[in-house]
This record gives sequence, C-alpha cells and structure tokens, in this order.
Amino acid sequence: MEHPAEHTAERPADPAAASAWDVAATVCDPEIPVLTIEDLGVLRRVELSDAGVHVAITPTYSGCPAMDAIRQDVTAALGAAGYPSVQVSLELAPAWTTDWMSSAGKAKLDAYGIAPPSGRATAGPVRVGLSVKCPQCSSLNTRELTRFGSTSCKALWVCGDCREPFDYFKVL
Repeated sequence: MEHPAEHTAERPADPAAASAWDVAATVCDPEIPVLTIEDLGVLRRVELSDAGVHVAITPTYSGCPAMDAIRQDVTAALGAAGYPSVQVSLELAPAWTTDWMSSAGKAKLDAYGIAPPSGRATAGPVRVGLSVKCPQCSSLNTRELTRFGSTSCKALWVCGDCREPFDYFKVL
C-alpha cells in the first residue's frame, strides 16, 4: 500500500495543462492567506480534455470548511484566465498529510507567525514532540496551550521566553 507521503502531485508536463495548473496554483487558502493550495499540497491534479479543465484537490481533513471556498476560487481563477468549463473535485484518498506541504509553504507559515509542522507523518505509533520552535523568537521554551487552535489543523502554543502565543500547524 502506498504511504500518503509518497503520493506527490506534480505540475503536468503537457504545456496546456501546465498553464491551467499555474492558474489554479495561485489560489490561496482562505484560512491562511499566505499559502497557496499548491504550497499546502491540496492541489493534486489538473487535466484538460474536450469537456474543459478538471482540477482535483484534497482537503486537509474531511470536514474542512475551506474546501467550498477553494473550489469556488479555483473555478473563478480559471474562468478569469479564459477556461470556460471548469470542474473541481475532492479526492479524499489518500488522505492529505503535512508531508505534502512544500518547503516554500512551510517557510511562508513561519514568516507569517505560524510554526510550521516539524517532522513527518508516520504510519503506526505517533511520536510525541517535545517542543515547537517559537516563530517569533526561535526559542524552544514553548508549551501547548490547547490541541485545537483557530482551525482544526493548528494547535495553540505559547513561548516561555517572549511570552507570545502562536499557532502551530500540526503534523498530520
């Protein structure tokens, strides 16, 4: 069985499909507007056919409320770029993992003040992280305040040195 981390998305080799991918890849996550759906690894596939453009996206979790907005934004972006027929579908399997996030996306999270996920998702026992680096002062003197933060993908942490609270994008 394929591990979700090995299920990577790639920009299509076909120039026409690659152009459509580039448009879809500009769509930002409505909950974390510094990240594009490509940065998050939510953009899975873009295909062209006589019927139009088909875009496949994978939610960060099955009940993610941002998916409707992302679907609308992808449709609008491709429509504005001259693609009259756009279909956006959700792919729930394999499940999204933070391993699909790009390095650039993780750097954007850090610059935005959200600690990016550290480590890799695993199949089997879950390792317990001992600390998360503060995105404000880089201290490891941090602690989790609550497992669920402003969204289900994030936990709320606080730094013991600079005393600033911050979101941590959980490893999923």
